[in-house]
Amino acid sequence: MTGFQTLFYKEVLRFWKVATQTVTAPVMTAMLYLLIFGHVLQDRVQVYPGVQYTGFLVPGLVMMSVLQNAFANSSSSLIQSKITGNLVFVLLTPLSHWEMFGGYVLAAVVRGLIVGAGVFVVTAWFGHLSFVAPWWIVIFALLGAAILGTMGLVAGIWAEKFDQLAAFQNFLIVPLTFLAGVFYSIHSLPPFWQTVSHFNPFFYMIDGFRYGFFGQSDINPVISLAIVSVFFIALSTLAVRMLKSGYKLRAGAH
Repeated sequence: MTGFQTLFYKEVLRFWKVATQTVTAPVMTAMLYLLIFGHVLQDRVQVYPGVQYTGFLVPGLVMMSVLQNAFANSSSSLIQSKITGNLVFVLLTPLSHWEMFGGYVLAAVVRGLIVGAGVFVVTAWFGHLSFVAPWWIVIFALLGAAILGTMGLVAGIWAEKFDQLAAFQNFLIVPLTFLAGVFYSIHSLPPFWQTVSHFNPFFYMIDGFRYGFFGQSDINPVISLAIVSVFFIALSTLAVRMLKSGYKLRAGAH
């Protein structure tokens, strides 16, 4: 196996060995969200014409699970390797920065998609879902997982201890995810908060993903795809430069 394949295999095996924690637990959490919010708001809220609230909620929960778990995979791997000291065994290999980037991010995408698929399997039968534009579902799921995997890589490189990584996740990732329209349409918000939502890149990922199911969205999916793609390119550029420079990875690097 090449170095890239070995790193990718190691990262996939790392989360799969504890699948109860890394896969089953997030699926059960999403199931609880659906049962609670779906039961309380099913007959009180209708977001899109002809779409029940539970059906509206399912794609949001799937995408939320994809994003959060993709971030968790790459970020936790980097910080654990740095703290335990075994990151040196990756740095000593003749892996290029592009191979390191690809190995970590692709493994994060795999975990995000596996968890997302699990959430879909256990929640889809609660809502009446259609697949109006399946390619949009695939594109936004892949891009969303890749973006959060890259963001997790950046966070893992930057953080020097678990507290810093937890702060990154609790004060950035979680709020951006919950305020991205998982549980509501931004059209139900006051004008000021609608404007604020347009500065949240997570909103475009979830809105575009949901469009693939219903053919309805708050923003034109082409616009969402353009914004998400630009965000991915910018974030990937940052991550690769951090890996290339050895920022907070190699002794003496700044």
